[in-house]
Amino acid sequence: MKSFKDKVAVITGAGSGMGRYLAVLLAKEGAHLTICDVNQETLDETKEMLRKYNVSVSSLILDVADKEAVEALPQKVLDDHGKVDMVFNNAGVTTGKHFADMEEKDWDWVMDINLNGVINSTRAFIPHLKNQPEAAIVNTSSIFGMVAVPGQTVYHATKFAVRGFTESLALEMAETNENLQVHCVHPGHVGTNIVSNSRMDEEAYQEALEEGTNRRSIFTRNQPANLEEMANNFKEGGMHPSKAAQIILNGVKKNKRRIFIGLDAKLLELSQRIFPNKYHRAWPFFMIPLMLLRDKKPLKSLD
Repeated sequence: MKSFKDKVAVITGAGSGMGRYLAVLLAKEGAHLTICDVNQETLDETKEMLRKYNVSVSSLILDVADKEAVEALPQKVLDDHGKVDMVFNNAGVTTGKHFADMEEKDWDWVMDINLNGVINSTRAFIPHLKNQPEAAIVNTSSIFGMVAVPGQTVYHATKFAVRGFTESLALEMAETNENLQVHCVHPGHVGTNIVSNSRMDEEAYQEALEEGTNRRSIFTRNQPANLEEMANNFKEGGMHPSKAAQIILNGVKKNKRRIFIGLDAKLLELSQRIFPNKYHRAWPFFMIPLMLLRDKKPLKSLD
């Protein structure tokens, strides 16, 4: 896909982070938009950012875990814009608990948003996208769809599954519908609200810190003292989401099936290929320097 001008794009999770800046950058390039999120306030903020661009924008409060609402979304987009060319399945959540301590409702919450939301949206939009001369489905996995750490069993389960689903779908579309590009996005550390919006519990976090300290685990070394501090550090310490969004759109233009965001994502993926059973041991040697190199400033072109 060479140009986004006059394309119609649907973006979930558009109230903040990468979803918000995908909307901004697409609008700058002349794409018309349907933006979706569960948070009315932040969705309105995104919509306000788009007013200066001469494009059509519709917004919708949407919980991607609601299968019926997702199935109704294509008709809403067609009513508002007359067509749909691109779908960015970007919404995602997490919970920081070990599997043995996790309640089933928390497991289902992450599964329904991160995996079922992607699958149901893809199923709903494919019949419309297949009819377009150029079209794209862009599903957000994670570098945690490539490597694993403790305390993120359900997140890993969803992101590994999104990768498998998306890569298989890409091969199917290449055989039957070459006009429909399918992309899988693997962000490294991008400064978003995913930690602050997660279902984590302060007591469990403190127990995990203590346990990790006792075992001298690399996963809890030099961690923030509480969840609020951790959420703030995560958002402030990552790549600015505007730069992540630009990488995604460049990958769509170049028709890259796998889109890695950040040098950390590329190196973590490389580590599991070189050391498939012991990749964690390699991480301390390059992750600390990468934290200092991470680009935290927004795109200059946003000014």
